[in-house]
Amino acid sequence: MLPEETPVWQAIEAVLKSTMESYGYNELRLPLVEKTELFKRSIGEVTDIVEKEMYTFNDRNDESLTLRPEATAGVVRAGISNGLLHNQKQKLWTTGPMFRYEKPQKGRYRQFHQFDVEALGYEGPDIDAEMIIMSARIWRALGIDGLELQVNSLGTPESRADYKAKLLEYFSQHEDQLDEDSKNRLHRNPMRILDSKNPAMADLVANAPQITDYLDEESRQHFATLKKHLDAAGIAYTVNPRLVRGLDYYSRTVFEWLTDQLGAQGAVCSGGRYDGLVAQMGGKPTPAIGWAIGLERLVALCQQLETVPQIERPHVYMVLAGEGAESAGFTLAEQLRTEFGTLRVEMNCGGGSFKSQFKKADKSGAGWALVLGEEELAAGQVSIKPLRGNGEQQTVAQTDLVSVLRTLITN
Repeated sequence: MLPEETPVWQAIEAVLKSTMESYGYNELRLPLVEKTELFKRSIGEVTDIVEKEMYTFNDRNDESLTLRPEATAGVVRAGISNGLLHNQKQKLWTTGPMFRYEKPQKGRYRQFHQFDVEALGYEGPDIDAEMIIMSARIWRALGIDGLELQVNSLGTPESRADYKAKLLEYFSQHEDQLDEDSKNRLHRNPMRILDSKNPAMADLVANAPQITDYLDEESRQHFATLKKHLDAAGIAYTVNPRLVRGLDYYSRTVFEWLTDQLGAQGAVCSGGRYDGLVAQMGGKPTPAIGWAIGLERLVALCQQLETVPQIERPHVYMVLAGEGAESAGFTLAEQLRTEFGTLRVEMNCGGGSFKSQFKKADKSGAGWALVLGEEELAAGQVSIKPLRGNGEQQTVAQTDLVSVLRTLITN
């Protein structure tokens, strides 16, 4: 990511982080490398991620390690290892690069970035609703319209086992229509066939039994209450019984925010419950839910919709002429930063004529140039030249500079 791109990322990340603060979620930072077994146990061995996409290698002790392909497993591992889940509830977020070996395309890269949010220890549908409502607030803050929310319930492992048996029976009757990937999944995890992107199987998948017909009563009530909360909050959604998500650890609520603005890569934010994962990884049974945003896709979407948050530019650019003015310019710039507090000051370093310095000042995006030459220095003054709009240049005493700049910037 080049310097002209990173301000866009920073502006979007600032919205994400401020949203987390407003909901009481705390940051957790995770390692990039984990033991391979962690992801096999959590994500599931019969998944594309584990079977095809992980970057896995043996270290010098011949221990198998993997570059993290997603964040949830690491969050759970960190919670168990550090006692964060012992008689406690946690609302956490983390962000950073993930790694999957797959075909690069627009919005999908082998090293990509996620913003990941997890709530551990909460079992009711109210936290599911908060998670979804919180993500909707992010779209509003970024000025993004037109996203479609799809929700579904996967039930409990017990009810899902009944459903898998029905799927196995159904797909076995049509095994001649399955592609090779689906045949491999048929007896290991037939629900994964519902994820197939093969258009030749679209009708077959569309006519498969629906998981919502096999939910246990508790899951049915959980899902109904979630929908009631979303309705009350004015969050529009579609129930998609084919939404099963690509990771084995999900249970009950799953959801995705989709866009049609980025071609084939439609999911911007995906998540769901994983109530059995903590126990599966050696901790005490702990209900949990989380979601992740693909940051490359979110940045691309903001750029596509021209809703990129305003990028912070320098307030002022110091144009300095003469050796004495250059030395004094550093002192003045530091005084301004200290006294003003939030003032963004860019110094001209490397010399140059007035003309070349003003070109740099204009390119910086600053609103004003502060001009300090030998004459201004001797008189204890500085000139303020507007770089945007039709204002007039003025010369003020250096002792009045802070108050004058406050007036200019706030107006």
